[in-house]
Amino acid sequence: MGLPSTIHRFQIQLSDTSRNVYEDLDLRVARHPSETVPFLLTRILAYCLAFEPGIAFARGLSEPDEPALWVKDLTGQTTAWIEVGLPAPERLHKASKSIGRVLVFPHKSQQLWLKQCEETHIHRAADIRVITLEPAFLKELEPRLERNVSLDVSIHDGHMFVTWDGTALSTTVEERPLAS
Repeated sequence: MGLPSTIHRFQIQLSDTSRNVYEDLDLRVARHPSETVPFLLTRILAYCLAFEPGIAFARGLSEPDEPALWVKDLTGQTTAWIEVGLPAPERLHKASKSIGRVLVFPHKSQQLWLKQCEETHIHRAADIRVITLEPAFLKELEPRLERNVSLDVSIHDGHMFVTWDGTALSTTVEERPLAS
């Protein structure tokens, strides 16, 4: 019998001025026993950065054929496939062929992964968006994680500002295509 998931509650006041998104989020997120803290934090921040109606956490690590997050329209069709981590190029190829929009949020160094992606044919690779947060930012957030978290997330002109327990932190949000 495997270890159970840990449930984390994130209460987030989200403000994305570039996209006119202003939401109060109350998220309960299951952290798989094999999931690292940087991966979990990237998942939460990806939810904020990609927020739109219909966004939801998929079963991710528990279900290999699903992404970390997805966006579905009112008919149940998936309109965005959102990966966290460094997904296999074949997985991106398959997602890009069947879903209109694919986003990737790496949670650690990506040089080798990018090289792998360049060496593999990926359908519409230039349309796949890679959105990166500064590694030092995630490392700074890591020791703050508890079971119940309340934070403010503000996104403006390529920067993310997070206020967590009275401490303000920021990072540059870099977005680029997977291939040129």
